[in-house]
Amino acid sequence: MRISQAIRCTWTPQYSNEMLKQPLKSFKPYILRTFSTSISRKYPSPMATASTQIDEAVSTQDKSTQIVPKPIQVAKRLEKFKTTIFTQMSMLAIKHGAINLGQGFPNFDGPDFVKEAAIQSIKEGKNQYARGYGVPDLNSAVAARFKKDSGLDVDPEKEVTVTSGCTEAIAATMLGLINPGDEVILFAPFYDSYEATLSMAGAKIKGITLRPPDFSLPIEELKSAVSKNTRAILLNTPHNPTGKMFTREELNVIASLCIENDVLVFADEVYDKLAFEMEHISIASLPGMYERTVTMNSLGKTFSLTGWKIGWAIAPPHLTWGVRQAHSYLTFATSTPMQYASATALRTPDSYYEELKRDYSAKKAILVEGLKAVGFTVYPSSGTYFVVVDHTPFGLDNDIAFCEYLIKEVGVVAIPTSVFYLNPEEGKNLVRFTFCKDEDTLRSAVQRMKEKLSKK
Repeated sequence: MRISQAIRCTWTPQYSNEMLKQPLKSFKPYILRTFSTSISRKYPSPMATASTQIDEAVSTQDKSTQIVPKPIQVAKRLEKFKTTIFTQMSMLAIKHGAINLGQGFPNFDGPDFVKEAAIQSIKEGKNQYARGYGVPDLNSAVAARFKKDSGLDVDPEKEVTVTSGCTEAIAATMLGLINPGDEVILFAPFYDSYEATLSMAGAKIKGITLRPPDFSLPIEELKSAVSKNTRAILLNTPHNPTGKMFTREELNVIASLCIENDVLVFADEVYDKLAFEMEHISIASLPGMYERTVTMNSLGKTFSLTGWKIGWAIAPPHLTWGVRQAHSYLTFATSTPMQYASATALRTPDSYYEELKRDYSAKKAILVEGLKAVGFTVYPSSGTYFVVVDHTPFGLDNDIAFCEYLIKEVGVVAIPTSVFYLNPEEGKNLVRFTFCKDEDTLRSAVQRMKEKLSKK
């Protein structure tokens, strides 16, 4: 593109030419008077000279000159990470008109009473920045719910921090409490943001692999991994992507190792209300563990409002300080009207959670029975709204190849699990499906697989 004329400025100086020769810090800026299409000769200035030079340089360019794309720039600590698998698969779903049983967001809306509370908060003018660590009403509601669920009394002012979703709670916890070089243990497969955020914190990551069919905790392997260099263990129960729920016995082992070696626990419990076949246990409730645990949760999964991004972290004051320091410089505050509405949601009676479990149990049955009928090996899922299966009966080389085939040729989306492992080879035989969709969508997806997938 050739630019024949550039917009130029005529300036009225407040100073003599001699004064303009002085260093910049010795005089105030010029006062802009007018814009014109010609350079004023009366008051020559550096701005005018620069404009002329730029105009001449641009005007001599060949119209056919191609702009060479600049190489993508990213910090070394994030070089290995690509566009998230959830974004990639959702884009492919749209492109191919596939039914999305990949990313874990419901295709139905949250309850009306919560949405109405948000609307009311907006109408009442609760629309400016909230207090950094949460509006008092939500902090109190979080503390009350935690007491009911775990039996623990927490101070809503000193031990609850509201964040922009659980993902930010995870980031604030890691960035606020982990130093470069600290060792953190993850249980693979794991939610992909864990590794990326730990990389940003400069942590040294150790992986302990949970293996099918039951994804039980390899206790001896964990004992060997914990050392004097271990700063924290990151625990997700109910567990994404497998649906595993850590048993009381497994949690007791983790707790004993943490107390013995002075290790922290970062507990991601966003699926605590989606526990179908056993009781959810917060590790913070075990003897000696609250003082060394950050418990993270959110509203989105339980109330089908994932777009609101309301989360929180619960921790004793000496750990909350670090979480809040990081949170202050990540997002500072979270959506004000949505916080008030979230407080309303958390005070809902137990009947809501009972109905939620019944609804998801029915959805789970449709998907699990359908996947078995199609020919997958389906592994047990005690919690979350995910199911992991073995895709190898269908003859594709790995999970990514299978998922691409499933989208393009069958019209259904699943998530390849290899992205959830430090060593992708460990997940190449597994894919994850979600059942947080309406029943008609689940049945349609199963029907497509029955018609177009065949064992090899």
